[in-house]
Amino acid sequence: MSFATINNLVKNNLVRGLPKMKFEKDRLCSACEQGKIHRKHHKSKMDFASNQPLYLLHMDLCGLMRVESINEKRYVLVVVDDYSRYTWVFFLYSKYEASEVIISFIKKTKVNIQLQVQCVRTDNGTEFKNKTLVTFFNEVGISQQFSAARTPQQNGIMKRRNRTLVEAARTMLTFSKLPLFLWAKAIATASFTQNRSIIHKRFDKTPYELINKRKPKIKFFHVFGCRCYLLNDYDDVRKLKAKKDIRVFVRYYKDSAAFRVYNKRTHKIHESVNVNFDEILEMASKQFSLEPDLTNLNKKGKYSNPAVS
Repeated sequence: MSFATINNLVKNNLVRGLPKMKFEKDRLCSACEQGKIHRKHHKSKMDFASNQPLYLLHMDLCGLMRVESINEKRYVLVVVDDYSRYTWVFFLYSKYEASEVIISFIKKTKVNIQLQVQCVRTDNGTEFKNKTLVTFFNEVGISQQFSAARTPQQNGIMKRRNRTLVEAARTMLTFSKLPLFLWAKAIATASFTQNRSIIHKRFDKTPYELINKRKPKIKFFHVFGCRCYLLNDYDDVRKLKAKKDIRVFVRYYKDSAAFRVYNKRTHKIHESVNVNFDEILEMASKQFSLEPDLTNLNKKGKYSNPAVS
């Protein structure tokens, strides 16, 4: 999150868990400057096509990623609610999984949020324009809108949202110096935090509050990539080598209060509620030693950063 975002959250009392103070940026962040660099663009008029949550959903499939995620995923399906700008992300092995994931998502949101999706807006990709989705949408009364070929500007909301997620994820990976195969964890964490921190200009509320009708709690937020310790270790708790393990925080668990932790030695992800975070040591070391090596971010191959378009 940027200092401006944090200060807006505090000033407008939009979240619970932040101290009542003004946060000031006293130095340039190299990771942010490198991770968020992009071409200049012209501002477009902000328009809203819906007057309630889930009336219109924007969807886009990003991939094929040049680097497999730690779970061997190559694609990310991004779904944005037009009304609230709340964002969901789903990671896929293949783009042919998209139809199944979309159908499951829409069914679950109807039960969990108790609202029916009315319209879905996508591009003309076969992952969206196929018999399976047409049949399902006709059965439940959802209309489909497609942008014209080679004109992503017609679905500008997705273009901006994708860029915001990827810039945040790239910055997080650069700052933490974690392997690029954790790109999916970084995107998921970026989406999770932005849903609870970005202020919707139309309503002066966060996307989370617009969807869930309550202010989000962010007291449990932690620095992506910071060192952490599990209070109750796993099978190797009694082994001497477990003491040498370095674990870092990589993701929140969306369905509970648990955290997902990456073990640098075993290259495995563990999930636990009982985690102690050592953010001060991590931030102090980065303050004096951060010189991000970005030479591999745009090269094709094993160490390339995922590019989303």
